[in-house]
Amino acid sequence: MSNAAIKDAREFLLKEYQGVLSTHSQKFPGYPFGSVAPYCLDAQGLPLLLISRIAQHTHNVTADARCSLLIGQRGAEDAQAAGRLTLLADAAPLTAAEVDAAAARYYRFFPEAQDFHRTHDFDFWRLTPVAWRFIGGFGAIHWLPATGVAEVNPFAGEVEEGMLAHMNSDHQAALEHYRQVAGLPAGAISLVGLDSRGLHLRIGKGVHRLAFAEVCETPMAVRQALVHMARSDDWA
Repeated sequence: MSNAAIKDAREFLLKEYQGVLSTHSQKFPGYPFGSVAPYCLDAQGLPLLLISRIAQHTHNVTADARCSLLIGQRGAEDAQAAGRLTLLADAAPLTAAEVDAAAARYYRFFPEAQDFHRTHDFDFWRLTPVAWRFIGGFGAIHWLPATGVAEVNPFAGEVEEGMLAHMNSDHQAALEHYRQVAGLPAGAISLVGLDSRGLHLRIGKGVHRLAFAEVCETPMAVRQALVHMARSDDWA
């Protein structure tokens, strides 16, 4: 295990936004059951899922919390050579006190899901890591411990929400510049996430990750990073 592998696995987790959730089938005991699962990361850096109470995978994790989330590199031409990350985890529903903060963040990433947990009996669940398996490419294969890959977002909550609101209302030109420099697809754009290592843009229905050049430990450092990106054409 190396610090570089942990860093690469963390950035991979941040870069993607959907995976395959595998649970222990209750209908066919002994067999794994896989289903597509969009996710974003909560304030602790852990995967946050919104799943229906009537879904098969929800019945499965309610009976047996042990599961895995396989995250693959989007758009890879060679799936065997591409990066992928498997999280072995215990799933648990959020408490009532945690739902509002989770919903505010999740719905920025996936606004079309906004009414699911009210009108279709959807609930938020968190995956708590047991171990990680990261493959960064040919020969770059690592088992990583439960702690280390997920990282607390120091700005989660009001600080993050304030920065996002300011950028989305007053700096659309900067967001468009980020999109162009990074070579991302055209479409309606909004800043949906900020943390110490980078940002998430939602363009159309896709979510895209852009990393900062350096770790930002304060809101002022984030602001400086955003200004630098808006004024430069070579950071990507």
